[in-house]
Amino acid sequence: MEKIIIFGLGDISQIAYFYLSQNSDYEVVAFTVDKEYATQNEFENLPVIAFEEIEAAYPNTEFKLFIPLSYTKVNQLRQQKFSEAKAKGYDFISYISPNATVAKNARIGKNCFIFEDNTIQPFVSIEDNCILWSGNHIGHHSTIKENCFIASHVVVSGGVEVGKNTFIGVNATLSDHIKIGKSNVIGAGALILKNTEDHKIYMRKATEVSKVSSNKIKL
Repeated sequence: MEKIIIFGLGDISQIAYFYLSQNSDYEVVAFTVDKEYATQNEFENLPVIAFEEIEAAYPNTEFKLFIPLSYTKVNQLRQQKFSEAKAKGYDFISYISPNATVAKNARIGKNCFIFEDNTIQPFVSIEDNCILWSGNHIGHHSTIKENCFIASHVVVSGGVEVGKNTFIGVNATLSDHIKIGKSNVIGAGALILKNTEDHKIYMRKATEVSKVSSNKIKL
């Protein structure tokens, strides 16, 4: 079994440990985090080591990394740590749930975290350092550029290009054959029908509260 170190001590890193421990051929041996955040010696009964000191204890010739950080700063934090780990000479794993449906000719890069119930159709390309939470549809001939985060139940139609570092919220829908700019934030429930610009936020208005009290209606 390949030996893996997970970066981070937050919820997503704990979830990654759960999946890797329960449903993979990898052995998680430790967690790592930047020295200033290494305030505990253990996490999930495994050692925690400062990222600045990782090479001495876990050399890159024997261990690989998994960096399942969230979409903080439009995915820039995960991008930064991925680059720093590459500079240290580490290779990465990707975790693809056995309960995801992935076409045989789909291409998936390094340090990707693909949850259960994702449908990834033929000729899809998912580049390095992407997270796809549960239940998404990624249509044929679509490309998800590096460092993206796609939340649950998103529909990416066929032939779409999603620009790097983009975040797509739950239940968003992207029409076919459009190009999403880089570092976009696509809000929950958004419907995108045409190309978007770089570094833009596209939000759907939230449901408004009724002026009628719920105590006055019969359900």
